[in-house]
Amino acid sequence: MSVEPASDERLTQAKQEVVAVYRKRAKRYNLSTSLIYNALGFRVNHHRRIAAEQLGLRQGDTVVEIGCGTGANFPFLEKFVGKEGRIIGVDLSTDMLGKASERVRRQGWSNVTLENRDGASFTFPRPTDGILSTFALTMIPEYDEVVRQGAEALSLGGCFVVMDFKMPSGRLADVAPHVAFLLKLYGGNLEMADRHPWESLNRHLGSLRYREFWLGMGYTAAACKPRQ
Repeated sequence: MSVEPASDERLTQAKQEVVAVYRKRAKRYNLSTSLIYNALGFRVNHHRRIAAEQLGLRQGDTVVEIGCGTGANFPFLEKFVGKEGRIIGVDLSTDMLGKASERVRRQGWSNVTLENRDGASFTFPRPTDGILSTFALTMIPEYDEVVRQGAEALSLGGCFVVMDFKMPSGRLADVAPHVAFLLKLYGGNLEMADRHPWESLNRHLGSLRYREFWLGMGYTAAACKPRQ
């Protein structure tokens, strides 16, 4: 699959729309996502934990989360990197980062850095031991470039893990228009769901591990940098 470049005007508009959505959703984001998706059989925290586990992090590692939102993945990442490790949360929405900052203060984490940046323009520290993105990378039109830069910054053996929504295949493709409203609630749409970040992971890192869930509308994809 080729990744088509978009015009600067279109990119700016798309990102402004996402920021506007999360300005409205930030205050109740954690509660609303849990209630809505869990009610539909999508066990959000279960899949977040699985995605974090696939990073293969160790105590003292540095991990970057692209599109960290309210920091819902931080508890899982903290468990693996420990107090000596480092978590860098990157998000375009100041409102979501405000909630993430509250979480960090409440938990007393001193090893979390929050950056209000577009994932496409973020400079990954070198080396980075793991990169995570959940329900966020498909919202970045330049997702392939994000994966490329992340892959270059990864330490040997470091992994890049993506969890997101996708268009189902086969007969289930007819279901997609009926659940599109769920994506729209959180700044997504069917065009975004038709993007394939896992192909970028395979192209820039190789040895892709990929699994689908939720009737093929959700997936986790992981790829690691060869140790030699």
